[in-house]
Amino acid sequence: MLREPNKADLINAYEIVKQYAHRTPVLSSEQINEIAGCKLFFKCENMQKVGAFKFRGAINAINQLDDEAVKKGVATHSSGNFAQALALSAKMKGVPAHIVMPRTAPQIKKNAVAGYGAKIYESEPTQEAREALLDKVVTETSATFIHPYNDYDIIAGQGTATLELIEDTDKLDIIISPVGGGGLLSGTLLSAHYFSPETKVFAAEPAGADDAFRSIRDDKIYPSVKPNTICDGLLTSLGDKTFPIIKKYVNEIITVSDEVTIKAMHLIFERLKIVVEPSAAVTLAIVMDNPEKFAGKNVGLILSGGNVDLNKLPW
Repeated sequence: MLREPNKADLINAYEIVKQYAHRTPVLSSEQINEIAGCKLFFKCENMQKVGAFKFRGAINAINQLDDEAVKKGVATHSSGNFAQALALSAKMKGVPAHIVMPRTAPQIKKNAVAGYGAKIYESEPTQEAREALLDKVVTETSATFIHPYNDYDIIAGQGTATLELIEDTDKLDIIISPVGGGGLLSGTLLSAHYFSPETKVFAAEPAGADDAFRSIRDDKIYPSVKPNTICDGLLTSLGDKTFPIIKKYVNEIITVSDEVTIKAMHLIFERLKIVVEPSAAVTLAIVMDNPEKFAGKNVGLILSGGNVDLNKLPW
């Protein structure tokens, strides 16, 4: 897709994604509602295939390829969740997949990617090294590069989570999405705009990786430099496709400390009895940190993933 996704693109993505992805549940907890002072509806993308929302975008993007591109395969660079999402999507569609991963990526994630049949190329753990090796792989294989977030087909696919959330709840006053590179937030914003225009959308970002907050405030993309946060899924900077969508539609980006995010994550484990990663719990964290902003409202929270090392929980 060569332009920002419109309503028809989002519906088309939804028709594709629902054939392959889980329709994840929307959970709520009276106890958390009492603590938060509002009604919260948790969209559980931690229960999605590969444990994160990223499968939605990957399967939508692969379904947009023509026959010639399918034969040549797909390629990307990713340290984890998107690598797994693209590898599984490619396997389901019988498409060769070439994944550049930093050599420092967790072995468990490399094993998962290899288990889906993708070919892994290990790079040094810098953005430049990853991109240079990816360019080499694409040149050698003629595979189609699919960006983990800065891609309109990916954005449309990620937007299907919010479309389901809107369908499965009564009128939501607010939806909160985490923001890293902005693929999920962009899809969330577009789905809310077209299917529930009265719903406001807020983004949650770690205070130690606040490049999106600063980028929107100052109207220019700041790179993510030495981010310092437990939210390892929110370390990337906005792209030239995600930035304009976020700039146009987001109500506010709110930052929050890791300390509050860890409390929110603990609360989700304790009350909802589900596993989430810090990058997902950040949405509840901004509600806990700004109670007056959300008091008495119906609020949808996107729990983006549940890929956390259970031997290294932050409490």
